[in-house]
Amino acid sequence: MQFLLFKLLFPVLVCIAEAVTTMPQNSTIPAVIMFGDSVVDTGNNNYIETVVKVNYPPYGKDFIGGRPTGRFCDGKVPSDLIVEELGIKDLLPAYFDPTLHAQDLLTGVNFASGGAGYDPLTSHLVSVLSLSDQLRMFKDYTTKLELIAGHEKTMTILQEGLFVVVAGSNDITNTYFGTPLRKSHYDVSSYTDLLVAYASNFVQELYKLGARRIGVFGLPPLGCLPSQRTLKGGAERKCIDIYNQVAELFNNKLSAEVDSINARYPEARVVYIDIYNLPLDLIRSPQKYGFKISDKGCCGTGTIEVAFLCKYTCSDVSDYVFWDSFHLTEKAYRLLVHQILKKSIRELRL
Repeated sequence: MQFLLFKLLFPVLVCIAEAVTTMPQNSTIPAVIMFGDSVVDTGNNNYIETVVKVNYPPYGKDFIGGRPTGRFCDGKVPSDLIVEELGIKDLLPAYFDPTLHAQDLLTGVNFASGGAGYDPLTSHLVSVLSLSDQLRMFKDYTTKLELIAGHEKTMTILQEGLFVVVAGSNDITNTYFGTPLRKSHYDVSSYTDLLVAYASNFVQELYKLGARRIGVFGLPPLGCLPSQRTLKGGAERKCIDIYNQVAELFNNKLSAEVDSINARYPEARVVYIDIYNLPLDLIRSPQKYGFKISDKGCCGTGTIEVAFLCKYTCSDVSDYVFWDSFHLTEKAYRLLVHQILKKSIRELRL
């Protein structure tokens, strides 16, 4: 009901007469379609009833015009940086953005919702768009796309476009370790199995709907997030080994499942994207990458603040790996997109 209500209240304003059906030049990937959580949300949560939103300062202080847009960062997030890296456009707009135009749909949109996870319970707990909601939004998008570009062009966009899925962190940190709701029924191994099953089903649903190039993010070193260090890392705020071990366990299972999907669907190219190893090195050795501080965020004390708890910021955000206690700065995201995703995107082009 929540999804249907907001779908009616905040329709995508597409003027068919304005449609431009030319593909972006100099790119073999015509569009990027994003699903997931706050790491990649570019503003969908602005338009739903949830406390998980950041459409207020100091978020967006380094964004275009210094304005908050609902991005969980000081500036651009990976969604934007991926389309920028591919030369498609400067930003990947939220699907619920009422200012969307036809050209935006042709080159890709974002269905991600901050707070979401593979586990439906994760999204339900904070009243955000679940992956099932995001999939329904995608179906609505393809209907609009056909009206604008026609069936043949739509199929080309779906088959040659890049689909990206970023989820799982909230499932582990918030739902599993943060509540007893799953921990009382699943041990770590069985819960990671459950998450991988949800991820696999989601990827296969995308395939059935026409997607052929799909990038699936693994989990970062969750135990080294500033918030988790503060909550569970003791007086010295050390990285929490068990959280990192769970992330690695999930990643290994997800990578194996991606291989299995590729074997079952030879027409697809699904790529597992490792965001564990380089971020871990970045956190352990920030100076090597041009940063100074990696155990705290720029906003507030940097130890626990996120969203509405962020009231003030550090003096120089470029020194920091983390923007708040959960999300990276644009500078750090840009480094990761350039060094990690570039290889993955090359694999998806083949």
